[in-house]
Amino acid sequence: MKIIDAHVHFSSIQTFVETAHKLADVEYNEGGLLAEYEQLGVVAAVGMGLEESRVGAFPDEEAPALMGLNLKNRPSQIGVCIGINPFALTASELERLDAKLEDPTVVGVKIYLGYYPYYAYDSIYTLVYELAEKHDVPVVFHTGDTYSADALIKYAHPLTIDEVAVKHRNVRFVMAHLGDPWCLTAAEVMYKNHNVFADLSGLIVGTRNRVEPHMDTSNPYFDHFRHALVFGDSYDRYMFGTDWPLVQVRPYMEWLAGIIPERYHEKFFYETALRVFPKLEGLMK
Repeated sequence: MKIIDAHVHFSSIQTFVETAHKLADVEYNEGGLLAEYEQLGVVAAVGMGLEESRVGAFPDEEAPALMGLNLKNRPSQIGVCIGINPFALTASELERLDAKLEDPTVVGVKIYLGYYPYYAYDSIYTLVYELAEKHDVPVVFHTGDTYSADALIKYAHPLTIDEVAVKHRNVRFVMAHLGDPWCLTAAEVMYKNHNVFADLSGLIVGTRNRVEPHMDTSNPYFDHFRHALVFGDSYDRYMFGTDWPLVQVRPYMEWLAGIIPERYHEKFFYETALRVFPKLEGLMK
């Protein structure tokens, strides 16, 4: 079975570098990623654009308006979701975004709710949504808990996506992390809005030892997540993603394969990602 990883990072973010080496036991570079992917048949991935203006600064107002993947030697099968810094989003930067979205390697846009203090429906993002519609690319939102203690999680609540989805019906929106811990709310937003999808990345951070205890179905820690998946009844709109390098690919894939009903595995691990990110097809090897 072909696999697409719909949520990875490939940027020089200090906290990611530290987590990769100290907690996840991941070689955070081109070779480390390709070694994991080649073992598992991962044919493409979506990289979430992210940069910091100085070491350890993210989220910061001084990051580039349009954030990319700035680790060296990005593998060619990784499409870029351009990250948005709303504090620097001027008219000229929106013109640059318009041009960048013509690039076949740019597969979407990423908005970091919570990391920046704006709701999804704030007018600062309206023109971004219009450009996403113009170029037929999705908008991915960070939703739920944040990796930084300096972020404000009220802005990342998945309920805020409902208003955006209603106002922009021709745009595909993706809730990264299914809004965890507010997974049930995220599932309701998906159930109500046909143009809303979710990747199931980043729910666990660390090595296989962190993942394996949750493979025991008697462990109640992720009962809220399992309940949300069933309640939402949207298995054709969930996508596999890891949040690499924060977790190793194989154990995370095995964990989710045990939760998603087998009859949906083709959609979950491959087909839905191509439906959401159609430009990935041109990047696959």
